[in-house]
Amino acid sequence: MPFSARVRRRHWVALSLIALVGCSSDSRSKVIVLALDGMEPTAIDLLMSEGHMPNFARMRQEGAYGKLISSKPILSPIIWTTIATGRNPADHRIGHFVTINEKTGEQLPVTSQMRGVKALWNVFSEADKKVGVVGWWATWPAETVNGAMVSDHTCYHFLFDGGAAGAGDWTGITYPADLHESLAPMIRRPAGISHEEISRFVQVEANEPAQPFRFEDDLAHFKWAYATAESYRAIGRHLWQEQNPDLLMVYIEGTDSTSHLFGHLFRAEGLVGELAEQQRRYGDAVEQMYLYADRLVGEFMELMDDDTTLIVLSDHGFQLGALPDDPSKTRDLRRVSEKFHNLEGILYAYGKGVKARGRFDRPVLVDVAPTILAVAGLSPARDMPGRVLYEGFDIPQREREVASYEGGKDAVAAAQGGDAAVDPAILERLRALGYLDTESPTGDRNLAALLFQEGRYEESAKAYRELVAAAPDDGAARASLAGVLGAMGAYDEALQHLDEATRLAPLNPEGYHNRAVILEKKGERERAVEQYREALRYSPAYEPSLRALARLGIDSSHRRPVGEGDRKALELAEQASVVARRGDYGGAMKLLDEAEGLAPELALVHQYRANVAFLMGDKERARAALRRALEIEPDNALYRTNLEKLG
Repeated sequence: MPFSARVRRRHWVALSLIALVGCSSDSRSKVIVLALDGMEPTAIDLLMSEGHMPNFARMRQEGAYGKLISSKPILSPIIWTTIATGRNPADHRIGHFVTINEKTGEQLPVTSQMRGVKALWNVFSEADKKVGVVGWWATWPAETVNGAMVSDHTCYHFLFDGGAAGAGDWTGITYPADLHESLAPMIRRPAGISHEEISRFVQVEANEPAQPFRFEDDLAHFKWAYATAESYRAIGRHLWQEQNPDLLMVYIEGTDSTSHLFGHLFRAEGLVGELAEQQRRYGDAVEQMYLYADRLVGEFMELMDDDTTLIVLSDHGFQLGALPDDPSKTRDLRRVSEKFHNLEGILYAYGKGVKARGRFDRPVLVDVAPTILAVAGLSPARDMPGRVLYEGFDIPQREREVASYEGGKDAVAAAQGGDAAVDPAILERLRALGYLDTESPTGDRNLAALLFQEGRYEESAKAYRELVAAAPDDGAARASLAGVLGAMGAYDEALQHLDEATRLAPLNPEGYHNRAVILEKKGERERAVEQYREALRYSPAYEPSLRALARLGIDSSHRRPVGEGDRKALELAEQASVVARRGDYGGAMKLLDEAEGLAPELALVHQYRANVAFLMGDKERARAALRRALEIEPDNALYRTNLEKLG
């Protein structure tokens, strides 16, 4: 019995329209979607220009290409769910990596049951088209589909010694439930990755790959990423060859994980000390992972027949070769936060119906799902905000025949399975990769911010009020609420929240920025400028305040040197910062000595000296420098907070 007929036994009212008008009468059109997390378009262009990525080059010549424009916050579960549903986060309700278990108060990774709308695999299944989904974000527990689903928890059991799925608990891991039995031989364990395999990417001793997994071990994390990529690659090939689905979606995280681990080393020059040693061991890892991705693309190109379209995309790009301001962030757990993500990812199309040398015109995330539906001969729904990227395809342009694929909520059937025993370890891995406890707010706060970005101020304000009510001492939530209230014209109430926000969280630049915006709207330009500068005092790279001051034609520095000595000292301090980022701490100290001789009362010099001393492991020297900086700027909350952290 066809899948949609089985579902219609319970949901015939909601689904009958889809079955009648969703399919076209064209010959079968199959789609492979290869998701390569975090692939940076400029790095691909560089490697292609050097002749290193022949399969990407072939897609560029014989298919269509464009830079896929992502959206903030650039967090994988949000973005990949947007891609899979064609709906914005405020609708699909996946807002971060984690949510809160209301019974225990613990953080848990997001699950498929939290998604508020249908994904492509649901729509295809209900149209009697077969699907295979491998490793896609937020797909655990695996849903009931017409075909196979291998959830994103399939490889998480590697993090356990004899626990969870590693000990045979496959609850909700795959659909059908017994699918894992046939897939088991394809699943690679990190402990099984040989030195010969790993030496293609990193330069390590022969005995190192055999060491057990430890969260503080960068090589262990890379083995995890590589083993997972190999597993999902093999499973994707198997499902395509054995089940012949109409839609195959395979997600590969390794390209992004490797960049988080070692992206600061990519083609970096002039590294010294510990960074030079990192580069010796791991400097080729990102480049080799990109070449691995190219080989993976080539494998799926070989699997295609004349009825197949291959779509290769990334959810965002990555600032490769960018050294963090604080080199200590690359120690032990060599991670950087999502602030190193770029908004532009990649979108390639190749095969049936694709225009040779086609170019996509600034595609965005919500364009992907409608395009996949149209390529497969299905109608995008009218409530999908994205467009079909016809400029890259030779396919008929049709009116959207389906109002919505929503309704009959039970049709998005999820496999049974409550809280996962693997959750604590997954959370620890996400934290190790820099995704938790970073600048991005979590869950409902992200969704509230997205409502604000969409201009849905009343809904956003309601969401932020609920957050503030739940956590009155959360200064960041109050600052965000004030921003919404300011946009609604409720200036006095907004300023009240901002006063409390900056008291609770004096290092949060959003509070000062939002106060500046309101003061500017009230015509108090000079006070606004001071608040923009105050935001930059604690976060020099805070883009909203930088843009605001540039618009006003104002110097963005909150440190206004008064004489030539101060100006020269500032230049030397910035040079010291660059030198320290390369790992040359001794050279940085020499520059700071010279800067202090020119401007002993410039607090920034002492702040930088504290930073470098901390990197050198000299905490007493760091404390002394911060005390001197506080003597000069006693109201500086950053100096005071850092001194408290140093004891």
